Amino acid sequence: MQNSKNMTPFIAEIIGTMLLILLGNGVVANVVLSGTKGNNSGWIVITAGWAFGVFVGVTVAGPISGAHLNPAVTIALAIAEKFAWNQVGIYILAQLIGAMLGAFLVWLFHKDHFAITEDEGGKLACFCTGPAIRNTFSNLTSEIIGTFVLIFVIFYIAGPELTLSIDSTAKIGLGTIGALPVAILVWALGLSLGGTTGYAINPARDLGPRIMHAILPVKGSSDWSYAWIPIVGPIIGAALAAGLYLVLQ
Repeated sequence: MQNSKNMTPFIAEIIGTMLLILLGNGVVANVVLSGTKGNNSGWIVITAGWAFGVFVGVTVAGPISGAHLNPAVTIALAIAEKFAWNQVGIYILAQLIGAMLGAFLVWLFHKDHFAITEDEGGKLACFCTGPAIRNTFSNLTSEIIGTFVLIFVIFYIAGPELTLSIDSTAKIGLGTIGALPVAILVWALGLSLGGTTGYAINPARDLGPRIMHAILPVKGSSDWSYAWIPIVGPIIGAALAAGLYLVLQ
């Protein structure tokens, strides 16, 4: 695939993250909301939907931006000296914008089903994550471990391609290793480690849609008291994975 002349890395991160959230939260809405054809089809369907959402987002953004689509990926690559620190902020901003746009499209697409769904917690789940059992230490640990596995495995799937020179234009990230291996990894994480917190493993994936839940006409609390966990946990997990990767090199 050739790079688009008009798609910058910033735009690619927006579009890639938007597609990730549209399909990922879209499958949650299809399973959770009342009256949909996929209602109550289960956790395996949700994890598969997120995996394919990653596949689509990486496929589109990969050739342009490296398809980070996740502040944890961006930060880990910068810590590992595989991505320029002066690009981190702009990538994270793009990912947050894309996540918000994707969440808005999920709401717009399922608007009639949101209207007939009485379960406020279920509607919130169509935007952001929440714990199965609320325990701050356990929930934070789940997000740290899940993101650690995501980032650490990404480094080793990528292999030699992550040894490119540091450059402000270097396109290093999920897109450099192919969409399919990362999609399989995300699916495995969901099946094995996703049941405790819904495996955010991506601060933008949780924060952007949570902001949209607070803005859009969807009844119920946005659960801001929990919101810091899927932000801080993935960043800690990403930093630990990058640190171990550096030690082992």
